[in-house]
Amino acid sequence: MLPAVLTDFDDTAAEQNVAEMLLQRFGDTTWPDVRAQFRSGALTLKEYQEITFRNILADRTAMQDYVKANANLRPCFGEVWQHCQDRGLPMVIVSHGLDFYIQALLEKEGLPQVPVYAVETSFTDRGIDYKYNFTYPGEPHRGNSKGLVVSRFRRQGYRVLYVGDGRSDFEAAVEADQVFAHSILAEECQRQGIPFRPFRDFGDVLSVLQEYAADGCSGA
Repeated sequence: MLPAVLTDFDDTAAEQNVAEMLLQRFGDTTWPDVRAQFRSGALTLKEYQEITFRNILADRTAMQDYVKANANLRPCFGEVWQHCQDRGLPMVIVSHGLDFYIQALLEKEGLPQVPVYAVETSFTDRGIDYKYNFTYPGEPHRGNSKGLVVSRFRRQGYRVLYVGDGRSDFEAAVEADQVFAHSILAEECQRQGIPFRPFRDFGDVLSVLQEYAADGCSGA
């Protein structure tokens, strides 16, 4: 089985939580209260995100410029991307976040071609419209599903290496063949007995991919 690398974005592919950076800079004063409701379980992640970005005080260009000036990708992300490109292996970002800020950071880092499975946005006179392209059938209220994307790659015959940090990554971790975890995801995997490798940066992922390549499990 050929490996495929699927990674979360906020606090994982990006060193920062880019969504919260934007809310801190451009959001109104109510967004921390809405986040508290989400963390308590009163709101879904989809609801939390739509409510907070509905009240944001900036346009697309201003927010993308802010991301480019203040965020960065985690070390060795580009090296993993190049390794996968050289060997014909998939590497994609899988996020509950919004496509416009993910694309901004990828553009800054010279990697706009990285595929992104995220919430599709369009900016209108009414505000931001959201489109969820990766939902479980009959469950659009849950928003995009990272586990669904992982399952799609596994059905295509790939051994999925999943990288993540948060609660929303757990459904993907359960479906993945190998998990790289830090922060809350690492705690949850440990609590539920899901094997994982500790994640510091993408050098950890590159080392495993190089082991696969040495064993002949690459797309070359």
